Amino acid sequence: MKSRIVQFLATFFYLGYSPIAPGTAGTLGAMLPFYLLSHFSHPIYFLFLLGFIILSIWVSTEACAVFGESDPSQVVVDEVCGYLVTMFLVPTSMVNIVLGFFLFRFFDILKPPPIRRLEGLPGGFGIVADDVAAGIYANIVLQFITRLVG
Repeated sequence: MKSRIVQFLATFFYLGYSPIAPGTAGTLGAMLPFYLLSHFSHPIYFLFLLGFIILSIWVSTEACAVFGESDPSQVVVDEVCGYLVTMFLVPTSMVNIVLGFFLFRFFDILKPPPIRRLEGLPGGFGIVADDVAAGIYANIVLQFITRLVG
């Protein structure tokens, strides 16, 4: 029972089983939680995000044992964390939602320093930390763009 719950959460409602680009599928799936969270105050968003990151670290650690790998490709809950970090304190608009998606995927795939090094952290910490860092990079760029254009 525990392994099924871990699989369900780690794959973010089974999006991680996408045969094509599971990380991208997970990030697309993150748009709905972002949209729902965007209706709450910033402190509520932040508290949810913090709790979600902690849960994701635990789930990702457990998923390593379930899948028998150190960083299973099916685990995409980390992409959800990264996208939610990307969109924190960003005005909600369709342009920003899409731009945030592309910026997060860019930094998550490119992994500029020190993001790549964070992958080396043990278990779920390494799985989630690099995506949170990519989200921070994407958030900084998105904040700059929204202030420059807005």
